[in-house]
Amino acid sequence: MRDTDDVPDPVDARLAARLAELRAEHGWSLGELAERSGVSRSTLSRAERAETSPTASLLNRLCAVYGRTMSRLLSEVEAEPALLVRAAEQPRWEDRSAGFVRRSVSPPHAGLRGELVEGRLAAGADLSYDRPPVPGLEQHVWVLEGALGVTAQDVEHHLGTGDCLRMRVWGPTRFRCAGPEGARYALAVVLP
Repeated sequence: MRDTDDVPDPVDARLAARLAELRAEHGWSLGELAERSGVSRSTLSRAERAETSPTASLLNRLCAVYGRTMSRLLSEVEAEPALLVRAAEQPRWEDRSAGFVRRSVSPPHAGLRGELVEGRLAAGADLSYDRPPVPGLEQHVWVLEGALGVTAQDVEHHLGTGDCLRMRVWGPTRFRCAGPEGARYALAVVLP
């Protein structure tokens, strides 16, 4: 019998099930997915069994392999998206180890190309993605509070409150909060 501390978060449990479904839909073994994603078989297995909460970096790698954005993946474990999403109902996901909180302000919808996300990075947080979930993804990063360093195409951009960076993502990116306080930003994501 599991201790209540061992019971996975309901969102993590649905996410684990969806990750297993995606792998099955593609007909891949854990080994094949490990080879395609660069993530170890044991880590993939633990994520699919909800034994661990996946990190943002891990989800990004899997999204790249499955050709979907992280918002789309996370929306697939939520109910059918509504036209109006009240603030209290907006899905929130946290990568505690990275100091990152992500809120889907406007969850993606199959018929639409854009979505809006709120990101929060704790002071000192450094979040790196080795590839975009979808090559050529358009992103607009608007800093609402604090300071944020965003690196794309080997160029680091230093953004302060009110600054906005527009970019197409083809390779690795990095979001860094080097300031003494956390940063909060809006991220508009548009599929190519």
